[in-house]
Amino acid sequence: MGFSRLSAFNFALCTSLWVLCCHGFTERQGFALENEKFLAEPHYHTTSELEDLFARLQKEFPTMARVHSIGKSARGRELTVLEINKNVRKRSLLTPMFKYVANMHGDETVGRQLLIYLAEYLLTNYGLVPEVTQLVDSTDIFLMPSLNPDGFEFSKEGSCESPQNYAGRYNAAGVDLNRDFPDRFDSSLMRHFRAMTRQPETVAMMTWILNSPFVLSANLHGGAVVASYPYDNSINQHECCSESLTPDDGVFKLLAHTYASNHPVMKTGLDCNETFPGGVTNGAFWYELNGGMQDFNYVFSNCFDVTLELSCCKFPKANKLAGEWAKNKRSLLEYMKLVHMGVKGIVKDTNGYPIKNAEIIVEGMKPIKTTERGEYWRLLKPGAYGVQAVAFGYEPSAVQEVLVTNASAARVDFNLKPSDNVEGWIEK
Repeated sequence: MGFSRLSAFNFALCTSLWVLCCHGFTERQGFALENEKFLAEPHYHTTSELEDLFARLQKEFPTMARVHSIGKSARGRELTVLEINKNVRKRSLLTPMFKYVANMHGDETVGRQLLIYLAEYLLTNYGLVPEVTQLVDSTDIFLMPSLNPDGFEFSKEGSCESPQNYAGRYNAAGVDLNRDFPDRFDSSLMRHFRAMTRQPETVAMMTWILNSPFVLSANLHGGAVVASYPYDNSINQHECCSESLTPDDGVFKLLAHTYASNHPVMKTGLDCNETFPGGVTNGAFWYELNGGMQDFNYVFSNCFDVTLELSCCKFPKANKLAGEWAKNKRSLLEYMKLVHMGVKGIVKDTNGYPIKNAEIIVEGMKPIKTTERGEYWRLLKPGAYGVQAVAFGYEPSAVQEVLVTNASAARVDFNLKPSDNVEGWIEK
């Protein structure tokens, strides 16, 4: 018996949907489909392939994607970043800046490839998946797949552990980049910033962090499965199993738990022959290190940074990449959304001009500073807080009581009056 015309149409439609699903489209939210074609032929992108892909994405999405280089490696390779936002030519006022950085240890490669996938996922699903559209519309996203492209080129696919000479883990000069940043106990940042022994990759990253108002970030590693938060060292160094907590410990725990709880393996806290309750750990409690990037972000800038260890095997075979994407995709997205938690606003003078470097004070927590446009973002857990703005040459604001919820950041602006007592500020 032959098909009716309607039956034929339905059959063709079902066949078409099946083909789409089998070639990288997965079903979400009823009839919505998300594009994951990048998983069709999983492989690790070489440095040149990475640069070509980002250039193609910039050309294909000219208003939403922009390629940057923050500097060069010891061997002269570009340190490439892709910026993603609804309008990458000009960041809208109060749009927070977020960054993911991977592969600072060159043989820890899962994060490197996940950020390449994430770039493609965000751009190709914009306008298709509401969650992606909202995230890109409201966030200035920076993805840096490799801080150590030289080390990556030295590394070998399938090697789960670093070799004895750490070739690949270190940069081309044989330096561990996650031990090369100024330590939080250093008394002179600028002296160490200019040090001849500082690696070019480190200097490039420091310059980028100090000159960009990043709010939240994470750096992606391998060799374990856990979310680690600051501090990475303590005053009483080398004492085993002692936590070293920041004034913002509650915020950092929320950040780490958000990533871990959305990861099917990390949340168990049991992998790689180690145990981490809830899939998180304080860095110093796990093991101490000096000169790490996450502590540098927090101590020397406004940026909150967490270290994400994503796989027991540092450089797994490429056929494992689709599975790693599936395990980490939800965590990567949910973590990015946290850039919008807490309080945000603008600090101006009584004439309406923005005040740069005003400090936003929440009792018991680290002060953060405003941008050149007077903007600030203060990450906070849900709860009630008193928030105050202070700036040199101005009267301190009144403390504003703010209720922070799980929704988007509460808006709290400040207008500061010029102070007649500048000498009093100088004495302070």
